[in-house]
Amino acid sequence: MTNYTELANRIRRTTLEMICNAGSGHLGASFSSVECLIALYYSVMSIDNADYQTRDRFILSKGHAVPALYSVFYDKGWIKKEDIMSLRQLGSVCQGHPVISSCEYIDATTGSLGQGLSIGAGMALGIGICGRKERVYVLLGDGELNEGQIYEAALFASHRKLSNLIAFVDKNGLQMDGRTSDIIHIESIKEMFNGIGWKVLEADGHDVQSIISSCDNSSAEKPTIIILNTVKGKGVSFMENSIEFHMKIPDSREYELALSELNGGADIS
Repeated sequence: MTNYTELANRIRRTTLEMICNAGSGHLGASFSSVECLIALYYSVMSIDNADYQTRDRFILSKGHAVPALYSVFYDKGWIKKEDIMSLRQLGSVCQGHPVISSCEYIDATTGSLGQGLSIGAGMALGIGICGRKERVYVLLGDGELNEGQIYEAALFASHRKLSNLIAFVDKNGLQMDGRTSDIIHIESIKEMFNGIGWKVLEADGHDVQSIISSCDNSSAEKPTIIILNTVKGKGVSFMENSIEFHMKIPDSREYELALSELNGGADIS
C-alpha cells in the first residue's frame, strides 16, 4: 500500500530542490497542489501509456504550480534528474509553465490564468463526440476564479452535460496580492457552481484518500467540481499560509530548515 505521506514529502523535497536551484518559481502554490496531483497520477487517472488518444488528460490551469507536476513526472520515471534541475532554462523540458511540446505527458500549455477550464471543456466535448471514454481533469486556483472566462467555460460544460470533465479548486485562500477574500470575495463557490448545473463536492486537499473518494463520487450526468481545502505552502511550517512564499525563494538557511521538515524533522515555527 502506498505511503501517501512519505510520497508527498518526497514530491515536495524535489519541488523545493528544483525551485531553489533555478532561483525562481512558486513554492506556495506548488506545495498546496501536491496531494491532488498524487491522487490523480498514482490512483485516479488512466495513464498506463503516453498515447494521447487513449489516456485520461490533465490540465494544470494554475500553471505556475508546475514544479510539483514535474516532481511527480520525475518520481514516476518519465523525466530525468537533469530535466528537473534545468527548470526555467532555455530549451528545458521543464519550463516555468507547462508547455505541451516539451513533454509528452503535458496535455495543455497553460500559465495565463483562466484558460484551463475552457481547454478542458473542449477536450471533454471532443472525446464525447468521438465516442471515447477518457476523462479530463483540470486543476484551478481559487484566485484564478477571478477570471471571467472560468464562468463562460463552466456554463458551456453544464449546458453540454460534460460528465467526463472533473475540475478541482485549490482553495488555499491566498493569491499573489493578498487573501482571495480581500481581492474578490466569492460568498460560496459551492453554491455558485451548483447553481449553474455542476455537481459540487468538497475534500480535504491534503488527504489523498479523500480526494480519490471524491473523484469516485463524480457525476455520470454532468460536470463535477471538487473544492479542495488546502494550505498554501503546505508541509513547511514557516511557508504555510504565507503570502510571502507565493514567489519568494528560500535563502540557504531557510532551504535547510525546509528540507529538514520534509525529511521528518521537527517544525521550527
